[in-house]
Amino acid sequence: MLNIKETPVELNTEQLQKIAEMITHYPEGKQKSALLPLLHYLQDLNNNWLSTPVMNQVADILGITPIEVYEVATFYSMYNLKPVGKYLLEVCRTGPCMIEGAEKIVKYLEQKLHIKEGETSSDGMFTLKCVECLGACGYAPMMQVGEYYYEHLNEERIDTLLHDFRMKALSDN
Repeated sequence: MLNIKETPVELNTEQLQKIAEMITHYPEGKQKSALLPLLHYLQDLNNNWLSTPVMNQVADILGITPIEVYEVATFYSMYNLKPVGKYLLEVCRTGPCMIEGAEKIVKYLEQKLHIKEGETSSDGMFTLKCVECLGACGYAPMMQVGEYYYEHLNEERIDTLLHDFRMKALSDN
């Protein structure tokens, strides 16, 4: 079900212009500074993950070595190095979230989706990922899905969210 594309992203004129514009935000000779936003952009264009060819493409665009890109992409949890589902469920499991039940939330999601942490559901809809602090300690346990935070999680809230995500996916088709 997952769209696995092990080639560079085919960029159209508009996308190339956007990349050129992104690079102009940094001083001449310091194009490497555009690495993080460029990785985000190409990840978005590649179904929310960075294949090795896509990372090599970023290196070519910025005129840096591939290892410089790999070092950054493997360091930050916001970059996905393998295909992910339509909804990436990133559960915080730093201290405050753990104290408030993040581990129970992870186990419940694994049970509901029939997957383990780091896996994608058989329908390609959900990937479960545990991450470090998302900066919402007062609202624990919590998870991020895309740009949105979902806080004070419990089993009932998880059931509602999964249902809502499925309904949204159906309405998007």
